Amino acid sequence: MKEEPENTFLKTNEALKDWRQGDCVLGDFGFVYRFDPEAPITIDANTNLDEGDDIDLVEAVVEGLMVVSQTCDIVRNCKERPFLEVCPLVEVEPSNLKEIERCRRPQYAYVPGVSNHNLVADLDRIMTIEKGMILKWKRIVGCCTDIEFRNLSQALARKRLRVAFPDDFVKLAGKLQVRIKEKHDKNSDEGRDLRSLREIRVQAAPSWDAESVEIMLYFIRESGSEALSDWSEQLEKWKNMIPPCGRFKEVNGIVTTLADLTAQDYVSSDPLDLDHLSEN
Repeated sequence: MKEEPENTFLKTNEALKDWRQGDCVLGDFGFVYRFDPEAPITIDANTNLDEGDDIDLVEAVVEGLMVVSQTCDIVRNCKERPFLEVCPLVEVEPSNLKEIERCRRPQYAYVPGVSNHNLVADLDRIMTIEKGMILKWKRIVGCCTDIEFRNLSQALARKRLRVAFPDDFVKLAGKLQVRIKEKHDKNSDEGRDLRSLREIRVQAAPSWDAESVEIMLYFIRESGSEALSDWSEQLEKWKNMIPPCGRFKEVNGIVTTLADLTAQDYVSSDPLDLDHLSEN
């Protein structure tokens, strides 16, 4: 028997009080998206579609969902704000999990509450649902501490706000990007040094559009981490992989920590991702 609307509103609002951005649900869930039947990209012979010539929706089975909506929107009265945004959870290799945790792959977000399953949030896919759906879900807490909530928020923001580097810089930085990918997980001094980095940022002076540009690379290590080799030696090696070329007249770099980096230098620089620099 169909429940009275007011009862549904009350139950949903009560349940929503516990939910937060980043909370998850596990199990086989359907993730629905629209496609063009005449030019399919992700649809193949193994995809199950309903019969009919006009079908342009597909429901992909995923291992779970994460709530993307901000907490303030989640807990608002469902009569006024009836929808939530969710994204699918996907399994990744343990080695990739660390890269995602450090925000080096902006397609994904690290979710502490499901990391023991090697699951991460796939931010390339977002689906809208009614809030009443959560009445049948078993909530898994995604984040527990202020730092975890902050890191997730930064990952969500970074997906939309990250810079699209100029093509000539993408080409110039390619060698360094390949080097990082190759050496990051190696059992070597360089591999361990790379794993001790919190992030790599790059600054262009006076601007990315200038005819003559000076590049500054910031290799930001985790506070308290120690290099197994000489940082100056590693820095020179990494810096030399982006040699001055064309309008990029000078390339400099430092190994530093957040505590030693000025706020001005941080906000004036952009993160280098392990995904393709401007294609993803």
